[in-house]
Amino acid sequence: VYTALKGRATQISTVPFVDESSGSDDDCCSQASFRTSVPCSESRKTSGLGSPRAIKRGVSMSSLSSEGDYAIPPDAYSLDSDYSEPEHKLQRTSSYSAEGPGLAGESLEKSGYLLKMGSRVKTWKRRWFVLRQGQIMYYKSPSDVIRKPQGQVELNSRCQIVRGEGAQTFQLISEKKTYYLTADSPGLLEEWIRALQSLLKVQAVGPPALPRGGSKPTVKGWLTKVKHGHSKLVWCALVGRTFYYYRSHEDKRPLGHLPVRDARIEEVDRSCDSDEDYEAGGSRRLLSSHCTLVIHPPDHSPTYLLIGTKHEKDTWLYHLTVAAGGSSATVGTAYEQLIGKLMDGEGDPDSPLWRHPMLCYSKDGLYTSLTTLPSEALQTEALKLFKSCQLFINVPVEAASVDYHVSLAQTALQVCLAHPELQSEIYCQLMKQTSGRPPQKCSLIQCWQLLALCAPLFLPQHHFLWYVKQQLQRHADPRNETGQYATYCQRAVERTLQTGEREARPSRMEVVSILLRNPFHHSSPFSIPVHFTNGTYQVVGFDGSSTVDEFLQRLNQETGMRKSSHSGFALFTDDPSGRDLEHCLHGSIKICDAISKWEQAVKELHSGKAEGGTRVVKLMYKNRLYFRSQVKGETERERLLLASQTSGEIVAGRFPVNKELALEMAALMAQVEYGDLERPSPPGPGSPPPAKVQHHLQQVLDRFYPRRYRHGAPPEQLRHLADLLTTKWAALQGCSPPECIRIYLTVARKWPFFGAKLFAAQPAQMSSKDSSLVWIAVNEDGVSILDHSTMQVHVTYPYSSVTTFGGCRDDFMLVIRSIPDQSSGKGHIEKLLFRMAAPKIAEATF
Repeated sequence: VYTALKGRATQISTVPFVDESSGSDDDCCSQASFRTSVPCSESRKTSGLGSPRAIKRGVSMSSLSSEGDYAIPPDAYSLDSDYSEPEHKLQRTSSYSAEGPGLAGESLEKSGYLLKMGSRVKTWKRRWFVLRQGQIMYYKSPSDVIRKPQGQVELNSRCQIVRGEGAQTFQLISEKKTYYLTADSPGLLEEWIRALQSLLKVQAVGPPALPRGGSKPTVKGWLTKVKHGHSKLVWCALVGRTFYYYRSHEDKRPLGHLPVRDARIEEVDRSCDSDEDYEAGGSRRLLSSHCTLVIHPPDHSPTYLLIGTKHEKDTWLYHLTVAAGGSSATVGTAYEQLIGKLMDGEGDPDSPLWRHPMLCYSKDGLYTSLTTLPSEALQTEALKLFKSCQLFINVPVEAASVDYHVSLAQTALQVCLAHPELQSEIYCQLMKQTSGRPPQKCSLIQCWQLLALCAPLFLPQHHFLWYVKQQLQRHADPRNETGQYATYCQRAVERTLQTGEREARPSRMEVVSILLRNPFHHSSPFSIPVHFTNGTYQVVGFDGSSTVDEFLQRLNQETGMRKSSHSGFALFTDDPSGRDLEHCLHGSIKICDAISKWEQAVKELHSGKAEGGTRVVKLMYKNRLYFRSQVKGETERERLLLASQTSGEIVAGRFPVNKELALEMAALMAQVEYGDLERPSPPGPGSPPPAKVQHHLQQVLDRFYPRRYRHGAPPEQLRHLADLLTTKWAALQGCSPPECIRIYLTVARKWPFFGAKLFAAQPAQMSSKDSSLVWIAVNEDGVSILDHSTMQVHVTYPYSSVTTFGGCRDDFMLVIRSIPDQSSGKGHIEKLLFRMAAPKIAEATF
């Protein structure tokens, strides 16, 4: 759902409105608003739910004591029952500061105007909001704060703040309702979000200390953190060289962080401790069998981590040591220690360690993982992964039975995408398999092929990445096949570092391409046809990291078209279910991901059927957004495709033409497609045209003449049509295709809605018996409602009058604000609902 703010469409919800979800309506009795307050601690459950005491003391008592919470000033809450403060003080915006990790100086109280979306009619209403003592209340104006609020929300740990797409809107999601709020400026929005954040401590902006660019954690999990004698179970993540800890794994804002660089990381020997000490200390969850690590940064006091299992302890010890910059030659598995030693020697190419048996191929299988993994289950997965890789490598690839290898590669890489901990493991296993392996033709090459499939998907972590790059450099050699694959892998690793990792496993097309042709010889190892509206296609090459934007840049260059933002063209896929639907691809997604997800959707729809394996995604390139300003600078190819698209609309009945004009247009398209009409040599009067001409005439009527005018027509009428078409086509003798297209578009552009996207919809206000359809036409001037049969305009709503639009339950919603009446000066609000298919609702909204 989107709303119009300062002349821009701003997303306020990523799903349709489900209920009247915008808080209590402002004209309701204010008693309703008290029902939204939910008690959030035992100490308040005793006071009545709507009582002034319950409302005043909005800060959860349990949160006052927990470590890492904000300090609540003494006058922000009181435990004695006769506490009462005059209500008019609410207008004063005090700024108690929140002392938390990196949050100093943030206010816990705030008041000011915000726009709030009404719950029944989705329009904005200006209300005075007061954030105080753990809750937010709203009034019609500041002078009303001495009365009961129109509504209020308890802010507890289950509330969330979600930013809208624009710079000024956000959602406040409580347990009962979702409130859509808008600030007067981006600066004010930030102030409100900061103030709410300080109270809620949940997702939103992301912490000031969090790393940019969404770096993925090296290792994460629940640990007990002990500092100054206080223990707390927290969710921990090591990102780069910083250790973050959170209240839960869903939180985006950490309770705090610890720089690990140059810290001393040690395991603490606790063999002399007894379980009684732990029980006496109140840490009933922890026994002396737990492992303990200490992080001792140079300028801070030490922090102890209590870890449940040995596997987890080894993993944390290894990754923290590497992050601290200590020598990793003494921690981790034997394989990791060797990589650590190579790093300590700065990758000296003459080092004997490169040929160490542990780092090289051996005939024996693996009995334990090469990298440190945090659980027994992942250890087991690592060994299964090794078996899958062995099968992929050792069974020779044959074109006839390539699906066996496709399935093996997809399954193994899917496991690595689902468990990021195994991503470094598969790289290490493959590097070991390629190093010092006797060159039996198929197995060594197939090992490199599997590596070539991994590289565009994900990369191993820091020091493993260093090792992989060193090994690729050692193997790269354009003179032999394995060296060519190593060079290709180098290119793929660099591309993944630039463009980021992928979301989906490789598609069948991707695996088959890598297996059956050497990707070294192609800068774009994959290719796929893109279909145009006039029945032609263009094959475009891409690699495993190409985004839709990069793909289109190449397509435009090869077809002589302007960039998509200038031409209004976009890339679409067909629907996996085979329904008559198209899906527009966003510019930032990767082409390989789009193909793979489409393929997986087909498999799910046709599980066990042969059809699922044979269908391939169909990509189409056509005009999506038509602006009159685009006409200037149009290329010939764009004009041709625009005319073909319009012709398709005419045939489907989404363009108003009478029978006479329809024939004229069909004749123009016939001249473009087939050139001059072939005349019979002795033109005898009344003699039927030769078979080839008849066949062409039939094709032209099928392809370019509206279906509704042909449907059910008797044969003599169709013969008459063919005669009329012959006359009109013959009149175009000698007219060149570009000239025909120019005439065609000049005529088509006379319709004011040329280039508009039309959606068939049923007004929801109608009774079910009256199923009259209308067209919703979306173009640059606004949204228009057209008659379904005549295509006459019922009404046009310019965008300046559209306040909210998008999905509402199963309908498409438009909220329109009319121009204020001259006499009363009051504007009228109208909420229109239309029934249409869910994919069409999404398409119309975008």
